[in-house]
Amino acid sequence: MAETFRAFWVEETSDGFRHSVIERALDDLPPGDVVVNVECSSINYKDALSASGNRGVTRNFPHTPGIDAAGTVVSSTDPHFQPGDPVIVMGYDLGMNTAGGFAEKIRVPAGWVIHRPQRLSAEDAMVFGTAGFTAAMSVDTLLQVGIAPEQGPVLVTGATGGVGIIAIWLLRNMGFEVVASTGKSNQDDLLKHVGASSIVDRETLVEGQKRPMNKPQWAAAVDTVGGPVLSNVLKSIQYGGSVACCGMVAGTEINTSIFPFILRGINLLGVDSVELPLDVKQDIWEMIGKHWMYPDFNHFKDSTTRVIGMDSLSECLQMVLEGQHCGRFVVRL
Repeated sequence: MAETFRAFWVEETSDGFRHSVIERALDDLPPGDVVVNVECSSINYKDALSASGNRGVTRNFPHTPGIDAAGTVVSSTDPHFQPGDPVIVMGYDLGMNTAGGFAEKIRVPAGWVIHRPQRLSAEDAMVFGTAGFTAAMSVDTLLQVGIAPEQGPVLVTGATGGVGIIAIWLLRNMGFEVVASTGKSNQDDLLKHVGASSIVDRETLVEGQKRPMNKPQWAAAVDTVGGPVLSNVLKSIQYGGSVACCGMVAGTEINTSIFPFILRGINLLGVDSVELPLDVKQDIWEMIGKHWMYPDFNHFKDSTTRVIGMDSLSECLQMVLEGQHCGRFVVRL
């Protein structure tokens, strides 16, 4: 009898896209070098797009989303991985057009698989997931261009999302003064609890759009929203400052002048976690596991993370799609 496992299933019907939990056989999975027993996944905005039928993310349905997975190796044809090895799979095509982490098993190329640092449980790794990994990359990108706490406050936009809230926590633990931007005023207490020193309403970030430059306010920024917000934030960065850009929920285009770049010497730094070379991904996960799991991590996790089962995925994906969530959803398979 063929081995089966549970999987979250998105299929197209005459009435739209329908979600269910089904039994699948291992033989149904695409070819690959490594079979992973998935212990935990997490919800990202891209998963919500896939689950809603967005063809820009997933071309063909039915499909199992989930761009993150943490678990242990079941079998491998690649000698770098042995049964029982703790691993993380994230990015590349996982959950987009390859059956993803919202299932008890995945089969993927060895070139997508990362050895999970010993200090990270599967659940803790998925508190980070792609969102937290992107936050870590954004912070590391700013550090690499010399941003330091004594230079002034760092702005984080989209602060209640997964990337934003982890970026706040990381920056606070590194000694930065963090200003959080959000449109959810009911989350101010939580944002201050995880490390924001002050809160800025997102509407104030789009004031003065017609001016070529605004008053310099922030030494740097982690921007998770793009669009008009990013366009205007660039005008308010201090001399020599930088913006790490990693999101587009407010729009895919920016409209700004050249003046902040040539008169203040600022940098706009793009951050991508999907196609990043595997050795760089491994290094960043090692940095998270060895250096950035700060003593208050469990307290941070309890405050910001909701652990759900597969049966709650449909509801939570819709919350993420509509921007009604705060923090992280970890899916325990």
